[in-house]
Amino acid sequence: MFKVGITGGIGSGKSTICHFFSLLGIPVFYADLEAKRIINESSVVRSKMILHFGKDIYQKNQTIDRKKLAGIIFNSPLLLQKVNAIVHPEVRNYFFDWCNKQRSPYIIHEAAILFESGFYQIMDFNMLVTAPEEDRIARVMKRDQRSMQEIKERIAKQWPDEEKRKLADYIIKNDNQELILPVLIELDQKFRKHG
Repeated sequence: MFKVGITGGIGSGKSTICHFFSLLGIPVFYADLEAKRIINESSVVRSKMILHFGKDIYQKNQTIDRKKLAGIIFNSPLLLQKVNAIVHPEVRNYFFDWCNKQRSPYIIHEAAILFESGFYQIMDFNMLVTAPEEDRIARVMKRDQRSMQEIKERIAKQWPDEEKRKLADYIIKNDNQELILPVLIELDQKFRKHG
């Protein structure tokens, strides 16, 4: 199975690009959504999270207390690494199981931290979606009803595009200057040949 990784900073438009591939019938694995599901549903992850962060990291309804977790990890790279070390192996296992069930020439793996997590290394091809920061901020403010300051803080926590470019096989500029559709159709044809 030919695996294509897609990443980009918050508000870059990677989800829109993934939606285009799904319209072509290509299965898309949304790693961030799966991580959120796994942190709530996996007994392995739950026991490790409770061991490291205490029982009250989960709410009475057995779902992770996202506010509490965010408060713990937001300013601590070490604790964020600990959470990732608990969750990422389970996401990886689920991804391989998911891949084995797909009947497609290739699959798309979308993740905000594809490069940071090292997940890009198991992909056959990696794409980076970029956009000007002001466009990204405007998109996220509209989508998430967040303040400009909150969004800038999140952007500051992510790897800069300059770092991601070094690891990407292809860069899609989502800057409203170039047509993206012909590029995506060409990439789809290329990936199908590998599949």
